[in-house]
Amino acid sequence: MMVKLLMAWDIKDGRDAEYFEFVVREWVPGITKLGLQPTEAWFTLYGEGQQVLTGGIAEDLATMKEILNSEEWQSLQRKLRQYVENYRHKIVRATGTLQLF
Repeated sequence: MMVKLLMAWDIKDGRDAEYFEFVVREWVPGITKLGLQPTEAWFTLYGEGQQVLTGGIAEDLATMKEILNSEEWQSLQRKLRQYVENYRHKIVRATGTLQLF
């Protein structure tokens, strides 16, 4: 059963350019290399809620746990948190449709 990691965060004030460069150069290639296939990314310009909502799928729960427990994931998380705040995530069963927190 495929599972999805739903993630949400806000970009820290004044870090937008650095954040987007990190996402393109390190985050997306890094999570893909780990086996987490990006499925969507949403950026909120107006309204309530977190600024960024994104998701990625893995083959099964065991693979997802292996990814999240890896040193490579922890390193990417440390780097990401230099640019974002209010980070949260949860694992859900992948349905093939848009899934939100």
